[in-house]
Amino acid sequence: MLSLAEVVALRTELSAADLADLERLVEEWELLADLSFSDLILWVPDADPNVFWAAAQVRPTTGPTALEDDVVGDDISYEVDSLVMEAYLSQELAHTSGNKLHAGIPVEQHAVPISRRGRVIGIVEMHTNRMGVRAPGALEETYLDLATILRAMMFRGEFPMDGEKPVPWISPRVVDGLIRVDGAGNVIFASPNSVSAFRRLGVPGDLLGEEFRHVLATLPAETRMPTDTAVSDRVRPHEFDLDSTTAAVRLRVQPLLCAGRPCGYLIMCRDTTELRSRERQLVTKDATIREIHHRVKNNLQTVSALLRLQARRTASDETRNALSDAQKRVAAIAVVHEILSQAFDSSVRFDDVADRLLMMVREVAAMHHVIMRREGSFGYVPAAAATSLSLVLTEITQNAIEHGLGEGAGTVTVRAAQNDGRLVVEVINDGTSMPTSFRLEDSDSLGLSIVATLVADLHGRFEVLPREDAPGTRAVIDIPVA
Repeated sequence: MLSLAEVVALRTELSAADLADLERLVEEWELLADLSFSDLILWVPDADPNVFWAAAQVRPTTGPTALEDDVVGDDISYEVDSLVMEAYLSQELAHTSGNKLHAGIPVEQHAVPISRRGRVIGIVEMHTNRMGVRAPGALEETYLDLATILRAMMFRGEFPMDGEKPVPWISPRVVDGLIRVDGAGNVIFASPNSVSAFRRLGVPGDLLGEEFRHVLATLPAETRMPTDTAVSDRVRPHEFDLDSTTAAVRLRVQPLLCAGRPCGYLIMCRDTTELRSRERQLVTKDATIREIHHRVKNNLQTVSALLRLQARRTASDETRNALSDAQKRVAAIAVVHEILSQAFDSSVRFDDVADRLLMMVREVAAMHHVIMRREGSFGYVPAAAATSLSLVLTEITQNAIEHGLGEGAGTVTVRAAQNDGRLVVEVINDGTSMPTSFRLEDSDSLGLSIVATLVADLHGRFEVLPREDAPGTRAVIDIPVA
């Protein structure tokens, strides 16, 4: 299915400002669909004024759909009796005088022209399945009354308003709970869900007839602050939370305008008690995991210090070198855990890790005439692969210094880049070229064996090659990071 932006780009001559206005409308028109029990279709005009394209569609969650199929991308062409054409040409609200049959279902239709900067940039067509509309009661009548107000606001360009946009996964919806407040600030309707939510906060009664500002002011101080003036003093859509020791409720306030003048508020409320509880559990778990990484890092640094101390006290050069290598590897792992302890996530920004590892390798090598530099970016690496990659990078750069440069001066360059879900790292030195007869599988180097094993575990590729354009050696690691 085409997106709104794609339909506008392919089929119309609307400007970027027009598209932005229509996208903002589509972000919030679900409210009108639910209140009116209607399917909404946004039609945009073609360059040919006799053709309109369906650019977006939404179905109500409060009632049955009136349209079986998705129509985005379809067109209306040269239909002079179309309600969309009538609204476009007249620039006035249009509606059917009776219920038309659509696939055997009586459907009521409205068409609302969306005018901006003196011209119609779209038409919202509303289809209401009259067969599925429930018997009228206080809730249904309130919904339809509010829908009439919002429809008129949309026609006048007053809906959607500037203000906080709804967030799909947390913002309240009509079905979560609805309160209507009149122009004097009194509650004239409260749905059963909204009453239940406020009772969980400790508000007795059914809210009806109460001054809503007074209801907020009677909540415990830790619950209501600073929301006791949230409804009366603000004229833009906004959201706020009411949290108590027993419950949590999120409110979204939509100001209402009748004939362009304020006439109250539509307030949607959602009981978020369970959601907040899960959020607190996740925060606790996240803090626990970060603390674990912090303690692991401390333990690894202790082990690294003990290995360094032992290496200094041994008289055997072979033992000293083995302990130093082990100390490097432990320190490399500690660097990753330190990064994870600061900002635990499913992925690690590896540039920070790489820069610290390169500095550590250079310091351990104690060869100040060696230049080490990084080119490009590692990007984000899955946390599960970060430890192995840190060991691989440490071993290869250390090997480039010890065996590539030896006792001479030179440069070790680490080049990194991600492309198509893979990370390619090259470690290049400008020292002595490796012999042409070198074969990785025949090497008895413990470091290269560790690298080959770790890269294989990451389902990657590792090779060591002589440089083609200059003396020196080039090691290549290619691993998936998607």
